[in-house]
Amino acid sequence: MYCRGGNSTTSDDQNTNLAVNPLYNLTKENWWFQHHRGCDVAPPKTAEFLELPANGEFTVELAHNRAFTTLSYDGKFVTDWPDGKEHPEDWNGYNTDGTPAVCLKEDGALHTYNESSAGGTAFAISYHSELKDVTMENLVVFTTLYHTPWKRLATYKVPDLQACPEGGCTCAWLWVPNGCGEANMYMQGFKCNVTNASPTAKPLAPAQVATYCEDDASKCVKGAKQMLAWHQLTGNNIETEQWVTPNYNQKCGWAEGAQTDIFEQAAQPTTSSNTAVVSSTSSAFSYTSPSAVVSSSTTSSVAMSYTSVAPASASSNPASSSKPTTTLATLASSTSVTVKEVPTTSAAGGCSSAPVLTVTAPAVTVTVTKYHSRKPSARAAA
Repeated sequence: MYCRGGNSTTSDDQNTNLAVNPLYNLTKENWWFQHHRGCDVAPPKTAEFLELPANGEFTVELAHNRAFTTLSYDGKFVTDWPDGKEHPEDWNGYNTDGTPAVCLKEDGALHTYNESSAGGTAFAISYHSELKDVTMENLVVFTTLYHTPWKRLATYKVPDLQACPEGGCTCAWLWVPNGCGEANMYMQGFKCNVTNASPTAKPLAPAQVATYCEDDASKCVKGAKQMLAWHQLTGNNIETEQWVTPNYNQKCGWAEGAQTDIFEQAAQPTTSSNTAVVSSTSSAFSYTSPSAVVSSSTTSSVAMSYTSVAPASASSNPASSSKPTTTLATLASSTSVTVKEVPTTSAAGGCSSAPVLTVTAPAVTVTVTKYHSRKPSARAAA
């Protein structure tokens, strides 16, 4: 991650919270990847990537300070919570004497009353390895996790992403708190890389500006969307009424989990006036459900380590190869329609058909400590 050890490229501060501080009332030049803190010029070390298993999931640590993650002090100050303390499972700011609820008294950095009111976080990806080439239009939100940040560990699902170019992709962890404090936002940069990518995965569509649509779902923008830029001096892409907060959830058109509508759509086949060709290919994928978190300080993110759960390799279903997958409907001049099944033809002239792809449940869980060597961590796999 950028600014992992502070904004110095020559020293490593294990007690830093620089990257997890909020962004508020800044120019676009300054808030973009935390330029005003020098984080954009403090990149990860060579070959250090946040790995994103296509059609799988990854887990990160969310904490107020790197000291409260497994990346510092051998995990000495780690608990289940972002502040390194112990809290009850139903931790909340609700009073029992009939007075109104309040934001968490013990941890204002989480900006919430309880877990259910946490605003939700997201990751976005750009298929550019250099920050200078990353724009709002090519940085696409690809996964969301409702009711976060909350606990230290958070797991995000990954859609069917393409492989990254040489040098990797650029990612950002994103959060807009749901009230309980200053109306700010968070953006933390990462070098990332997609693993287990399918050769048939589609490229991302250009990111569109999201809209606030909690009161009317028909107003929600469909497809690839930009990050939310809110309450800054310049560069804002969403405005709301007073006391209304946009979040990475249904309020702005994001379903929870992997965003599967962010890809370029294939061109629709043209048809003549009397012939229609309909092709059908079946594919089925299954992957484990998510659960994860990033690190934060005034609760931002300090995603320090992660666990990748990769799906098993896809295999073709031999049984499907004997069945034609293309239907030719010949429209006669009368009102009757004659339908014939016609198998597709391979380049060699023989019959062929698109195989049915199946993916079994994840077979392997690999635990890796993100900013250490590429060798598996000594921690037991979940």
